[in-house]
Amino acid sequence: MTTLDNSPKISPRFRKWKWFFLVSAVAPLIYGLLAYILFPLFWRVDEHRYGNLNSIKITHTAEGIPSDPINIGLVGNKESLQSALSAAGWLPADPIRLTSLWNLLASLSLHRPYPTAPVSSLYLFHRKEDLAYEKDVGKTFRRRHHFRLWRVDPLSDADQVIWIGSASFDRGIGFSRRDGQILHHIAPNIDAERDYFIATLMKADKLLRVDKVTGIGLTLNGRNGEGDWYYTDGIIKIGILK
Repeated sequence: MTTLDNSPKISPRFRKWKWFFLVSAVAPLIYGLLAYILFPLFWRVDEHRYGNLNSIKITHTAEGIPSDPINIGLVGNKESLQSALSAAGWLPADPIRLTSLWNLLASLSLHRPYPTAPVSSLYLFHRKEDLAYEKDVGKTFRRRHHFRLWRVDPLSDADQVIWIGSASFDRGIGFSRRDGQILHHIAPNIDAERDYFIATLMKADKLLRVDKVTGIGLTLNGRNGEGDWYYTDGIIKIGILK
């Protein structure tokens, strides 16, 4: 005995559109869940952990002019920090004194390296940087990776010292518009230098993890204390030292 199937047939084209409308309806819900609930939840964990940094956005020159934004940080005591930076190939910058200025001029005139050349001072917490490190690019100090770090106070745990700072790439030598002193001009993509700094420590296997917190915020036409243009997504990356 033959039975007749009188149920309506669903065409393949209808099935395709059915899935299209289903995905179109569900995708915004998934996006909303991730973008506005789950991701912000994890983001707020880092913001809460470093809540005392929320008001710290940018360094200043000695004259009080806004300069390089804060974009890096490390957590660990000074000894582990210095050991990690050394393992990652960073060298401490010489302090500014007569001997270092003489070496600087000799490097410029004789085209010879000066891998620990001094960096100009910037200010945060009403004091100049606690540490400054660099890496030369090429045979002179005209081009170099460099950063400055400040120790954040008060400290609740001697082994969990928070250091924050600014990293940028010096692209060439020039003269200060204010006083005629020799100085470097930075490359505009300061996020690339922030990421390079973190990458050197990761390659040296010195970080447990990397946290992110909000810094200066999205900036497309920033200017440092010497008027050099920079742009950034405004995020601070903080490496937790082993």
